[in-house]
Amino acid sequence: MTHFDSDGVSIAYYEEGEGTPILLIHGFASNAHVNWVYPGWVRDLSRAGRRVIAVDNRGHGDSEKLYDTEAYGAPTMAEDAKRLLDHLDIERADVMGYSMGARITAFLGLNHPDRVRSVIFGGLGYGMVTGVGTPEPIAAALEAPSLDDVRHATGRTFRQFAEQTGSDLKALAACMRSSRQKIAPEMLSELQPPALVAVGTRDAIAGSPQALADLIPNAEVLHIPDRDHMLSVGDKVYKAGVMDFLARLD
Repeated sequence: MTHFDSDGVSIAYYEEGEGTPILLIHGFASNAHVNWVYPGWVRDLSRAGRRVIAVDNRGHGDSEKLYDTEAYGAPTMAEDAKRLLDHLDIERADVMGYSMGARITAFLGLNHPDRVRSVIFGGLGYGMVTGVGTPEPIAAALEAPSLDDVRHATGRTFRQFAEQTGSDLKALAACMRSSRQKIAPEMLSELQPPALVAVGTRDAIAGSPQALADLIPNAEVLHIPDRDHMLSVGDKVYKAGVMDFLARLD
């Protein structure tokens, strides 16, 4: 991983390939390698002639760990992504985010439409508008003395995943309490770049992909068959749909 300074915060990123740039933004408690390298996204996109940049969001992976909730928030992390494009002298890029990364991608597309050629929202549908549950049980699970102390089902799932990815639990708790800003429907109606909304048909977290796509002027839906929130990430239908979407933009 390479690091750069994003307004005083050290942000890590991974880069591979040449061609049209695509920025990948991972989900909560994940990192660039878990979300994008290990499932083969970086390999497949680079082989398809893309310059692939995968970022570790602040508080995640090799990026700097911060413990103040005010240091997070999806709009703040979207500015990290914008500064990464600045750092790499990339004028415009396709941007794909998964789950929390999709929310970050939306803010990047809304606040800097001139920098974003297209957006791909993986693992997040109408939950972008309504929210995807209350953050406190998950934050409390991350702060619990051990996994055995966690009784909340969703909190337990996130705690297990965070431990598997070797994450800083305290930093993630701070992020969880501040990263889930809802986006109003009227804001999404102003989203300019072409959009793809890709959600597993068994995803109980994301919300309806069609309801989200209906709000965005130039959006289409990709249903990922028989996949839940976790298993959609590396699915072959998801990959094929993204490759087709990108190819139609070229």
